[in-house]
Amino acid sequence: MPKIGIIYNDIKPIACRVAQELEATLTKKGCEVVITSSIGGILGYAQPEHPTRTPIEKVVPDEFDDSIDIGIVLGGDGTVLAAFRQVAPCQVPLLTVNTGHMGFLTETYLNNLSTAIDRILAGDYQVETRSMLTVQVFREDQCLWEALALNEMVLHREPLTSMCHFEIQIGHHAPVDIAADGVILSTPTGSTAYSLSAGGPVVTPEVPVLQLIPICPHSLASRALVFSEDSPVTIFPAHPTSMVMVVDGNGGCAVQPQDYVRVTKSPYSAHFIRLQRQEFFRILREKLGWGLPHIAKPTSVELP
Repeated sequence: MPKIGIIYNDIKPIACRVAQELEATLTKKGCEVVITSSIGGILGYAQPEHPTRTPIEKVVPDEFDDSIDIGIVLGGDGTVLAAFRQVAPCQVPLLTVNTGHMGFLTETYLNNLSTAIDRILAGDYQVETRSMLTVQVFREDQCLWEALALNEMVLHREPLTSMCHFEIQIGHHAPVDIAADGVILSTPTGSTAYSLSAGGPVVTPEVPVLQLIPICPHSLASRALVFSEDSPVTIFPAHPTSMVMVVDGNGGCAVQPQDYVRVTKSPYSAHFIRLQRQEFFRILREKLGWGLPHIAKPTSVELP
C-alpha cells in the first residue's frame, strides 16, 4: 500500500478533525501515513533591514520526502499554496480537498472525500503539472531571501497608492521603465487571482508563459505583457525608499533601494491529482461566473 502524507490547515477546526479521521481511515486500509500542518509553508514577513534566508528545500517538512506516493491537502486555496511550497522539492502529487470558501485550486469537497480516497488508492486518477516560480531578493551578488510561488509575485510601495518606477528586464531584452503603484508577475495558475483583478488576461494552465501586469499604471501604454516562462525577469525598484514584495498573498519581505528581485521558472513543479478530466472553462464558470448565458431581454416593451 502507498505511503500518504496529509497536510492540513491547523487553524480551522474542521480541517483538524478531518485530518485525524483521515489518518485513522488510511491506517486501517494498510497505508503508511505521515501528517503535518501547512504552517511550515506560510512565509510570513521577513525583517525589513535583515531578511533571513530560508532555502527553498528547507521548507519541506521533516516527515516528507520522495518516498511519499500521494499527498492530501485539507483547507482552502491558501492552504493549497502553502502545501505546494512545502512539497514541491520532493515532487509529491497532491489531492486538494476544499474545507474553505472559494476553493479555486481544490479538486474535491469533504462530502466526496471517501470516494476520492478509494479512487486514488485504486490508481484511478491523473496528474496535472503546473509551473512554479523561484523568487529571490539580491543585494549585490548575495541572495537575501527566496521562496517558491505558484500564483504570483507582487512588488509595490507602501502605501500602495503611491506611484513609483520599476526598471524591468525580461530575458535578453533591454530593460524597460514602468511607472505604476506596483507590478505583478504571474503564472497561468495565478492569472485568475490578483492578476485578474488588476486587469490581466486569464491564461489556461497548459500555456507555458508568464505575464507582467502593472498595478494602476501611469501610462496608457503600460499594459499586461505575456512572454515565455523560460525568460528570467529582473526587477530593479528605481525608488529611494523601501518597497514590499509579497509572494502568493501570504508573506514576503522588504526590498531596499539597493536590492533587486530575480524571478525564474522553478525547477520544481506543482503536481495536482485530478479525479476527472480537467475542464478549465467549467471551473471558470462555476467559481467566477465566466461564460454564463445572458438573460434574454424582451423583444418589445409596451408603454402605458
